Amino acid sequence: MRQSQGISAAAALVLCTSLAGSAAGQARQADVLITGGLIYDGSTAKPFVGDVAITGDRITYVGPRARMSIRRTIDAHDMIVSPGLIDAHTHADHFLDSPDRSQRANPAWTMQGVSTVFLGVDGNGTPGLRAEFDRYRRQGIGTNIVSYVGFGAVRRAVLGDAARAPTPAELRKEEALVAQGMCQGAIGLSAGLFYAPQSFARTEEVIALAKEAAKRGGLYDTHQRDESTYSIGLLASTREVLRIGREGGLSVHISHIKALGHDVWGKSVDVIKLIDAAQAAGQNVTANQYPWLASNTGLDAALVPRWAADGGTAAMLKRFQDPAALPRIKAGMAKNLARRGGANTILLSPADAGHNAWSGKYLSDIASQWRLDPLDAAIRILRESKGSAAVISFNIAEPDVENFMKQSWVVTSSDGNPGHPREYATFQTKYWVYVKQKHVIDTAFFIRHSSGLTADIFGLDRRGYLRPSYFADVLVFDPRNYRPRADYAHPAVLSQGVRELFVNGIAEVDDGKPTGATAGRPLPHAPRPGSCQK
Repeated sequence: MRQSQGISAAAALVLCTSLAGSAAGQARQADVLITGGLIYDGSTAKPFVGDVAITGDRITYVGPRARMSIRRTIDAHDMIVSPGLIDAHTHADHFLDSPDRSQRANPAWTMQGVSTVFLGVDGNGTPGLRAEFDRYRRQGIGTNIVSYVGFGAVRRAVLGDAARAPTPAELRKEEALVAQGMCQGAIGLSAGLFYAPQSFARTEEVIALAKEAAKRGGLYDTHQRDESTYSIGLLASTREVLRIGREGGLSVHISHIKALGHDVWGKSVDVIKLIDAAQAAGQNVTANQYPWLASNTGLDAALVPRWAADGGTAAMLKRFQDPAALPRIKAGMAKNLARRGGANTILLSPADAGHNAWSGKYLSDIASQWRLDPLDAAIRILRESKGSAAVISFNIAEPDVENFMKQSWVVTSSDGNPGHPREYATFQTKYWVYVKQKHVIDTAFFIRHSSGLTADIFGLDRRGYLRPSYFADVLVFDPRNYRPRADYAHPAVLSQGVRELFVNGIAEVDDGKPTGATAGRPLPHAPRPGSCQK
């Protein structure tokens, strides 16, 4: 990729930049000196043993040995020092929006070493980002945030949950909302075309809105229409993503790229060929991925055919009571359950354990307990939960996970949300399983594809690297002990191995424990000059 070539060239300047920073740094007093650690600076440069100095919210020295006046020294011998990690796809809103400051400090992510999270994913980002960013600044948050304007939020604001195309006037309203979000700091347009009502949109509608993001320097991020065989199929869905990027005139980023379900296991090879060919033709295409064999979504999204969601949850629940519609719904559900691998692969999310009869149980077990067919059990759960039940679905093959993970254009994400251990343990799982145990990737690849490369893809200003004058998002972790503690039965357990995490120069994790600090900042994207003038 052209972008990767640029990154490599920049990496060649790292040592010179560090030495220049060291010369300036010798005469200064630093607030913190992290000394003697093995430094991976976020680039492709080889790691080296050295020191990192922090003054205020900036890195002021990266080099072999610092000589300056220091207020605090952290001995990082036998530790790895890296940039704070960047999670390219999260649902961390429920922490960051909490009235509880200790929750807004976002320990689920900071204890993984993550200093920046992306919000507004899957098409959920509000166009009113200015107010959201102001609220985060006022209340305080533990991690930096980057956000999208969401196709789903925009479409619902104009069309509600209707399964129809917009009129020309409605499309103009949608375009105006995307422009508003971009002009208020969105990094781009996100979509979740798998989910109703976004699934009702034709490709042309998405392209029209993508063009509005492109005008203002944004990219297109997508939970693509089909990661399996639900509708148009994985490969056709990938071609649709590429078409949106080409005709919309913007870079595309595929979120939590995967081949979901038995029908498409092994298709990672074909998806990679499509993306490699697009890159060779000059298109900028990247992706993020989580290192888990189980996905997490709503029970309705996993099993109920999309047509039955026309009009929203209330309309779907009403159709369950329609003797004419129910057989057709169940026929579609049966096909979707087969795609997922059967009722014994569907774990009802334990996030609400103790609040209902099914949380933490497999659909097959709850069906047996209730003496119902699994489809009838699923419908009962949807009725009783008013459509809000979530599932963990074991439907991803290990070879596909590894194949995507090794690609030069794939970075790390968690897709973290309540009820799945990925919210608390994604980065440690990727390191402990795929670096330490299986040797699919090495430490340098893990760090680069969780920091510097992510910052480059999204153009994050002075983030993702350990370089003088960059913002002091700095991680110190123990390579012998950086491992997950959460699992599918106990998804909300803090991970271990992070010794220190600084966000904008403030310790969010200190001596292995969350500090409760809220030093994170919104990182609004600057729209292309002149693109937001009225």
